[in-house]
Amino acid sequence: MCHYYLLIMSLYASLYYMSCYFPGVSGVIVVTQKPSVVTVRKGEMVTMDCNLGTVTNSPARWYKQVPGGVPQFVLHFHHTKSAPTYGSGFWSWFSSPKFTSNHQSKSDYRLIINNVEESDSAVYYCQTWDSSAKEHVSQGTKLIVTDGDLGTPSVTLFPPSTEDLKSSKTTLVCLASNLSERSKGLVDVSWTSNGQSVTDVPTSPAEQQPDKTFKINKDVLFTCKVSFGSTYS
Repeated sequence: MCHYYLLIMSLYASLYYMSCYFPGVSGVIVVTQKPSVVTVRKGEMVTMDCNLGTVTNSPARWYKQVPGGVPQFVLHFHHTKSAPTYGSGFWSWFSSPKFTSNHQSKSDYRLIINNVEESDSAVYYCQTWDSSAKEHVSQGTKLIVTDGDLGTPSVTLFPPSTEDLKSSKTTLVCLASNLSERSKGLVDVSWTSNGQSVTDVPTSPAEQQPDKTFKINKDVLFTCKVSFGSTYS
């Protein structure tokens, strides 16, 4: 998983750099976040929780990333403080009371978004630094805000071809269609084998259909699950 971060330079100049985070590589600190996907209606409140693992002296930093965009700094919060710290200048649109945070322990933090709007739909990440200045980033929470029914996706699983069955490698294709414009970039497509997650599966970009809905293809073996708040398989 790759993330962009922002270095604030003098005179408000900005420089983006990309950092790739691979969960579990360090074998020591893993930042976790839940839920993985949440769907709410416009005007409601939503919360997402982050656990910093063994990190207890660094604040939790929250970022918002819309599909295809770069992360935007929302706020950071330390358990010794009475209120979160927000960005200034370019990032000043994230502020209280719409965006706020609290903590349950020295390593457990919660992001709270009040009176959500459709423009709040994005993936939100929690990030921290350990004592050696090494960064750790969560897997993120996909937030989908809707002012109506997102509809039920149609999930179709195509069996392997006759030629595939003759070879040592067999491919299944999962097609998720009838996706709305709002959900197309935030839908989670996953595969499992005997209940175990299967990773590193290629996913095609969402393609718009004549009826204004979208479809996504994903290739691998076994069970396909499509979710945006609810799960369909």
